[in-house]
Amino acid sequence: MAKALIVIDMQNDFCPEGALAVAGGDQIVAPINALMQQADAVILTQDWHPENHSSFADNHPGASAFSTIDMPYGQQVLWPRHCVIGTAGAEFHPGLDLSRADLVLRKGFRPDIDSYSAFFENDHSTPTGLAGYLRERGLTELTFVGLAHDFCVSWSAIDAAKLGFSVSVIEEATRAIDLDGSRDAARRSMKEAGVTLD
Repeated sequence: MAKALIVIDMQNDFCPEGALAVAGGDQIVAPINALMQQADAVILTQDWHPENHSSFADNHPGASAFSTIDMPYGQQVLWPRHCVIGTAGAEFHPGLDLSRADLVLRKGFRPDIDSYSAFFENDHSTPTGLAGYLRERGLTELTFVGLAHDFCVSWSAIDAAKLGFSVSVIEEATRAIDLDGSRDAARRSMKEAGVTLD
């Protein structure tokens, strides 16, 4: 089985001093670069939001960051403005080895729907095209790392398992936001979906 390392959202806005900083996010850059050397393919995902994105709290008058609202596709966390198209915050962490990337998949560019998973928008039905890419290249064994463990990493890993891939998450090469216990909930959900946590 060919192995792909899927590096989720290692962008400046998710690292310390970023707009939606994940504690210790920059600490996993070197381990991720090392893991790239063991993979047959490396895929990078990149949050890529327009300024009017519906998940930004400041696009909802009176709403506060990290509150939730109901959207047509379900409950949505309202985030601080982050990873806006063309900004420095949307760029990959400068220490990340981009030379190993076979594919950069941008997600979250549709203004009316958020996209945590690398495989589907948050409606769980609009595909990104990643599954087809992986299958056509014969990449069936997927390892996930990056940010954030309890949102984009876990949603991606769970979707990959549902799609029939062999899936693992290297937890030492992730960091979590841990919003109201979301890290433990994500771990449970991943295990239930058949994801191996290493």
